[in-house]
Amino acid sequence: MSSSSSQIREINVAHSPDSDDAFMFYGLATNKVRVPGLKFTHTLCDIETLNRKAMEGYYDVSAISFHAYPYVQEKYALMPSGGSVGEGYGPMIVSMRSYTLDEVRKLRIAVPGTMTTAYLALKLFAPDIETVVVPFDQIIPQILEGKHEAGLIIHEGQLTYSRSGLYRIVDMGKWWRDMTGLPLPLGGNAIRRDLGPELTESICRALKDSIQYALDHREEALQYAMQFARDLDTQSADKFVGMYVNERTVDYGEDGREAIRRLLDMGYKQGIIPYEPKVDFVEITANAA
Repeated sequence: MSSSSSQIREINVAHSPDSDDAFMFYGLATNKVRVPGLKFTHTLCDIETLNRKAMEGYYDVSAISFHAYPYVQEKYALMPSGGSVGEGYGPMIVSMRSYTLDEVRKLRIAVPGTMTTAYLALKLFAPDIETVVVPFDQIIPQILEGKHEAGLIIHEGQLTYSRSGLYRIVDMGKWWRDMTGLPLPLGGNAIRRDLGPELTESICRALKDSIQYALDHREEALQYAMQFARDLDTQSADKFVGMYVNERTVDYGEDGREAIRRLLDMGYKQGIIPYEPKVDFVEITANAA
């Protein structure tokens, strides 16, 4: 008979292959943060695919766009750590030339997926705007090739677009903050409800510890994250990671949680999201594990 200590529970974790997610999961991915009895396996996948997989309840823990949450809320709860939140910055509409806001609302925009929070913010900004889905890393190249008049960029493109001679027309994070006074919550980590309270709490603690470990060991965590930094030098990657992995990633804060509710509520009321959002966070008890 095998002893209980040899019974290892595998937890599959999925996130996008970019430097901020890699930085966040550094502690877990390199076993600097361990949980007795648990083994974390990591799958890297673009966020639009992860949103779709979450609808099937595919992974135990998955990064998702907040826009996708109402579609998966029956299967998943939001973890209290791990959010990517824009403090007055976020996805951007960029183009080869400068447009006014009225002009940009009449363009056909390349978007990185209709389940992304970037898309939700765009539709709140311009409800009737025409869009075409393009893989996120192809948006800038396709604008440069003349295939699209403008595109909605996410991830590292937010730091590299000007190198390509593109103009920033609208920063959705700034637009959102001007309108609401709140940060723009883009993505978070969700955990399957059927894992049960004890296991769920243990995993949530582990993720929080992983984020804190990376923040406390920034240099080594950044070195690890550089392999996912797509065209960024170390200085730019450090800046990008700092934008999306910070104290708010450890804990959203009241205004961060309020921003998620407000964003999804507006999407639902404006008919962009068909399901009434029920924003539900896992609560971690105060005592240490």
